[in-house]
Amino acid sequence: MLRLWRLRRASNCFARLEKDRKYNYFWVRCTKLLLVALFVVHCGACFCYSIAAHYPDPSMTFMALAEPNWTQKSLLIRYVTAMYWSITTFSTTGYGDIHGNNASERAFILFYMIFNLGLLAYIIGNMTNLVVHVTSRTRNFRDTIQGASAFAQRNKLPERLQEQMVAHLSLRYRTDSEGLQQQEIIDSLPKAIRSSISHYLFYEVVDKIYLFHGISNDLLFQLVSEMKAEYFPPKEDVILRNEAPTDFYIMVTGAAEIIAPVNGVDQVVGEAQPGHVFGEVGVLCYRPQLFTVRTKRLSQLLRLNRTAFLNLVQANVGDGAIIMNNLLQHLKDSEDPVMKGILADTEQMLAQGKMDLPLSLCFAAARGDDLLLHQLLKRGSNPNETDKNGRTALHIAASKGCHYCVVLLLEHGADPNIKDSEGSVPLWEAIFGRHEEISKLLWDNGAKLSPDTVSHFSCLGVEHNSLDTLKDIVKYGGDTSLPDSNGTTALHRAVSEGNMEIVEFLLEQGADMDMPDVYGWTARGLAEHQGHEDIKALFHSQRPVEKKPKSVSGTPENVTPLMKHSSEPVMIHHRSRESMPFLRGGSQRRKLSNFKNSLFGIMSAANTGDEGEASTLSEGVGGVYPARVTISGEASSAGKVVKLPNSLEELIEIGEKKLGFVATKVLTREGAQIDDIRLIRDGDFLLLLKVSC
Repeated sequence: MLRLWRLRRASNCFARLEKDRKYNYFWVRCTKLLLVALFVVHCGACFCYSIAAHYPDPSMTFMALAEPNWTQKSLLIRYVTAMYWSITTFSTTGYGDIHGNNASERAFILFYMIFNLGLLAYIIGNMTNLVVHVTSRTRNFRDTIQGASAFAQRNKLPERLQEQMVAHLSLRYRTDSEGLQQQEIIDSLPKAIRSSISHYLFYEVVDKIYLFHGISNDLLFQLVSEMKAEYFPPKEDVILRNEAPTDFYIMVTGAAEIIAPVNGVDQVVGEAQPGHVFGEVGVLCYRPQLFTVRTKRLSQLLRLNRTAFLNLVQANVGDGAIIMNNLLQHLKDSEDPVMKGILADTEQMLAQGKMDLPLSLCFAAARGDDLLLHQLLKRGSNPNETDKNGRTALHIAASKGCHYCVVLLLEHGADPNIKDSEGSVPLWEAIFGRHEEISKLLWDNGAKLSPDTVSHFSCLGVEHNSLDTLKDIVKYGGDTSLPDSNGTTALHRAVSEGNMEIVEFLLEQGADMDMPDVYGWTARGLAEHQGHEDIKALFHSQRPVEKKPKSVSGTPENVTPLMKHSSEPVMIHHRSRESMPFLRGGSQRRKLSNFKNSLFGIMSAANTGDEGEASTLSEGVGGVYPARVTISGEASSAGKVVKLPNSLEELIEIGEKKLGFVATKVLTREGAQIDDIRLIRDGDFLLLLKVSC
């Protein structure tokens, strides 16, 4: 009997199977009930047979009623007989052919039948519950449809409303039966899981909505988490015209018609496709809904409640201003006269500060709305509040030339020297925007150009070829000769741009034409390298600045400036624009390879015909390497590398030793004859030819 305790393992196994979604609950439950019934029948047959087998008189047992000499029969026949009695008794059929034949058997049968009453009730109840559960949804659906139809008939609702009611209830039944209860399932989960699911399903859709262009990812994630996904059947009204603006919707799938009265008759004036938003004008502009929106086919929509939306935007003031600006721009782009009227009303409400949407000073300054700016400052807004780029309202007002906005901000304590994330100050914004009055106003109120950024501003002015900008920088205390962190000055930029007028102005302001950057480039060297003859002539006419080259502050570590001859600047002839930062917007130059400065590097460059690299003069610890040239008797031959002698006669003698003949002419690779040794440069390829008379 104690071994029967092991059956609890079978019970635990079925309990796990019932919860396992891989197996059908109905069939697992039916299998369990069937096995329980078979086990009880088997146990009843075994117990009753045991009583008969141990009874002193075998002829007075229930087995003797079926088989008089049952003790002589096989074990299988005896088991079948006992099971037959147990099943007929368990099922309460009771044919009467086999029954208890002694007191012990009758006592056991009494207990067995009482036990069977409870077990049969349990099995029948479970089977009934399983069958009823399968049809319960259909029964509830029919009851709901009948109730809705009776309600519509009692109240004499229009046929269109009756059809919408039935369609909506049918859609609910369909989603329940097909397992599409999307929002119900999401709502039953913890908030973190709900947010992750919503982000995965709808983030890309919401990110493309015009209303949310430019807002932060944090606010967008929060908005997606608050949206509710809903299904709408065809021809169902999502929004009714003139209803209260409590929600706005985003179309995920499907399509909807936008209906508005035209000459007193409702007509379709537009269509909402996936990725469109509707109802937002009423929510943000505090107006009743302007249109009726009716679905054309089965559609999935995202619904965002106005209260939840405003609560999120209240905590993200900068993003709220972006959303409002996107809406106003959308209204401006619309050609609908109704939208134009809404735009005018909304701007008036903004100016009066009557909107609950949180607006920033930067938003007001960007719009040039001095009335709204005044209202926000009166409410106690911080005049130095910044947007996500570190720009203040004073930066924006100065760049846009809004004089009265600048005055308001300065009167309320705005810092005229505050910097944004790029180091720009309001005075520079006004100078660069060519707003003279605002520049003077800021200057009179203590604004200035800091030395650590004025070099950057000067270079920007040169890049835009704006001489007036440079003059204003000087006018308001800026030094245009200061270098930036790479040692680059405005004069470097002006030479690279080839702007003679700006070069003259910078020289008048004391710019040093011989100041090298961290790579050793000077303005004079750049002019010679790029072939700006007029600038070169201007430099030669200027008195050179007598000072030793020194490292510029901010020079990167492990960067060695290129060495120059003391007599005149010899520029490294890199043919690529990558070696000149002024030609590429100030990016880093590549460093010269030590291999290319070595003897083997020069020989390799000569053999490959790379004249630019072979002509490089390298300096080491011991001094300058001697010039080398490549001589050959044929243009297609690689030739031999030799030291450049002091005369052509010595060169011809060297050629006789190396090539085996006495040359009469020395030519370049292009065929030009050379008459003077001074015309030959380091790394040149020379042809020694013997011409017979």
